[in-house]
This record gives sequence, structure tokens and C-alpha cells, in this order.
Amino acid sequence: MNKSPTLRLLLGLLVTLAAVAGFSSYTLYQLDGLRRLQTDTIDLNRHDSLLLLRVESDLNTIGLRLRDMRAPESKAIANYRDEFDRLHTDLQDAIEDEEKLAPVKRRFGEHDELIKALKAFWASSDAVFSAGNSGHEAAAKALASNRLFTQRSALAAMVSHLLERNNEAEERADQKVASIYDGVQRDIYAFLAATIVAILITSLYLIYSNRKIFDKLESLSRQRRILAGRLITVQEEVLRSVSRELHDEFGQILTAVSAMLARAEKKGVPADSPLRTELSEVREITHNTLEKMRALSQMLHPAVIDDYGLVKGIEWYTGVFQRQTGIEVTTVIQGEPVRITGQRATHCFRIVQESLNNVAKHAWTKAAGVEMIFSPGLLVVNVKDNGRGLPQSKDPGKRGLGLIAMQERAELLGGKLKIDSEPGHGTTISLTMPLPQGDRAQETVEEEEMEQTVGS
Repeated sequence: MNKSPTLRLLLGLLVTLAAVAGFSSYTLYQLDGLRRLQTDTIDLNRHDSLLLLRVESDLNTIGLRLRDMRAPESKAIANYRDEFDRLHTDLQDAIEDEEKLAPVKRRFGEHDELIKALKAFWASSDAVFSAGNSGHEAAAKALASNRLFTQRSALAAMVSHLLERNNEAEERADQKVASIYDGVQRDIYAFLAATIVAILITSLYLIYSNRKIFDKLESLSRQRRILAGRLITVQEEVLRSVSRELHDEFGQILTAVSAMLARAEKKGVPADSPLRTELSEVREITHNTLEKMRALSQMLHPAVIDDYGLVKGIEWYTGVFQRQTGIEVTTVIQGEPVRITGQRATHCFRIVQESLNNVAKHAWTKAAGVEMIFSPGLLVVNVKDNGRGLPQSKDPGKRGLGLIAMQERAELLGGKLKIDSEPGHGTTISLTMPLPQGDRAQETVEEEEMEQTVGS
């Protein structure tokens, strides 16, 4: 027995979901790393660069003032004190802010050198302004031109170097961000390709499994139809055999018994003898039994179908059904009748027979109708009643054996069986079956043959 593919399909689904979850986690991790990189490196580096530019701008301003101090027509050194104090405060604030944003790997190296150089510069600046305030203007200018200018140049070079380092770090960060984007994009494409392949493999496997299941179901359905056909054929053969036995064997026996009783009744038995009365009663019973047996034989397998076709068989049965049940049945033939015999006629006749039996059992009505509509290559048989209708059932599988047998016979005919019923408004059973081509014969010819047979 083949194992169900459900477990393997569920496993494939779990693997796919696990891959999606894993890739989603990896992508989120990469994006989080990219966010940290942008926040911790690029953004901080840019703020740090802005502060270094502020420091560089202040140093450039100091350089301009130092150049003014060196000029022969410059004003006194003490006049530059306020501006230097303002620049000192601004530089101090910028350096403190920059220290908080500076990269960790240079906070305890180059940054300390910058702080020391600034302290030395401001110490020299204080010395220059002290000399100026003491009246040593020439010495103060000389000190500003030599030591102070040199220290400022060193500070400017140091700040420029830090800016270059920040620019290099920013470029590296940009390259890393680009590589992360490229890697994520490449991983997404690879994951999409792998997912498509997995979906394709799973779909192909599902199609293959469904194809096997459908082939198996089709094979079982075909075997069921063959088996149903054989069972129905065997059933009809048994009924035909029983009908023949009843008609030929038991019918002849009962006919012979009836004849023997008639002869015994005529052989010297007085007319007023009780024996003559009893023989007459037994002969009457034998005759009634013979008639019932012949009717039963016809019901088991109507010979009229084999002799005169389906239409005459249904007309004969509707008459018998009306006499037995008291339900008035009208038979309507539309179109050009076609001679139908053999198994096809038997199956159609049994469907009509079962439909009328259901009318007698369940419809609670006094009237029914059988309609046969012939068209080129098609026959539609409708059995209608205006009774109470079939009960509504939510489960279509809970149908009677009679309806199931009718459906089986309709499939054997290559046709369709349709049941329309509404509680309180009657039931219509419609059989649509194809007609064989090249086997057409008007029922009027069969009717003449029947009349000739009856007449002879």
C-alpha cells in the first residue's frame, strides 16, 4: 500500500517555513547592523567632523589675528585679548563636545595630544598677553610671531589630520554599507531562487502525488463501473433465467395439472358430487396461480422488451403498474421513436420501473406520468409525480439503494440521471441517454408486427 504524501508535504512546508524564518532573521540582523553602523559610525563621525571643522575655523581665525599682530602697523597686543578669550571658550566647548563623539580607538591617543597642544598654545598665549600688558610690546609680538604661530600651525595640522582620518573612516563606512547592501541583495536573490526551486519541487511532487491519486481513483472508479455492470448483468441474467424457468417449466407443469384436473372432472364424476366441486376449485386455483406466475415472469424479465423494444415495454409496464397500484399513469411519446433492445433497453426499463415503484411507495399520489422524448442521437425519459416529494437531506450520500442502482444504470448507459424534488410539489426523475446511430426503426412497424402476432 502506498504511503500518503501528506507527511512529506508537511515536512517540505516546515522546511520552507524554517528557511523563510531563518532568512528573515538573518536579514533583520543585517539591517540592524547596518542601522548601528550608520548611527554609531557614519552619523557620529559626521558630527565629529563638524566639530573639528569648528575647531579648524577657530584656529584659522587665530592665525589671522596672529598675522595681524606681526604687521608693523598693528595695534597693541592687549587689544586682541577679548577676541582670544572668546576663541578660547569656543575652542574649549568644541573640544569637549568632540571628545564625546570621537572614535574610541583615537580618544586616548591623538585626542590627548590635541588637548596637550591646546594647553601649551593657551599657555603661550597667556605669556604673550602678559608681556604685552607689562609694556614689552616688541617681546610680545616676537613671541606671538614665533612660538604662538608655530603652535597654532601644529594644532591646525593636527586637526586637519583628524579630519582626514574621519573622512577615511566615513569612506570605509560607506563602502561597508554598500557591501552590506550588495550582500543582502545577493542573499535575497539567492533565497528567492532557492525558494522558487523549493516551491517548484514541492509543486511538482504534489502534482505527481495528485496524479497518482487521481489515476488510482480513476482506476477504482473504472473497476467499480465494470463490477457494477457485471453485477447488474448477472442480476438480469438470473432474473431472465428465473423468468424462463417459471414460464417454461413451472408454467407447463401448472398447465398440465389444470388439463389433468379438467379431464378428471369429466370422467364419470356426477354433477352434484362434492368431488366435482373440489376439482373445479382446485383447477381454478391452479389457473390463478398460472396467471400470477406468468405475470411474475413478465415482471422479472419482460419478454416484450426483447421482442418489440423499449417503448412497447414501458407502455406495457405502465398499464400493469396502473392495474396493480391504482395510480393513473400517462405515457407520452415525443419525437420519432427508436427501437432500443438488449441491455440498454433493460437498464432504461429498470430505471422507469424503480421510479414508478418509488412513486407507489413514497409519493402518496394518485397520478404519475412517463414522458419519452426522442431527438437525433438522444433520448430523455422523465418520470413525474405531484406527490409529497423527497425529504431534504444534507448528506447526498444517504440515498436509498434504489436511487443508487438507478444512478449506476444511468452511468452504464453513458447518460445522466437527474432528480428534481421539492417537498409538497412532487418529484421528477430525468434520464438523458445517448442513442446509437444507424439503428433507427419506427415503433409503428413494431406495432404492426405485434398486431400480426396477436392476430395469428
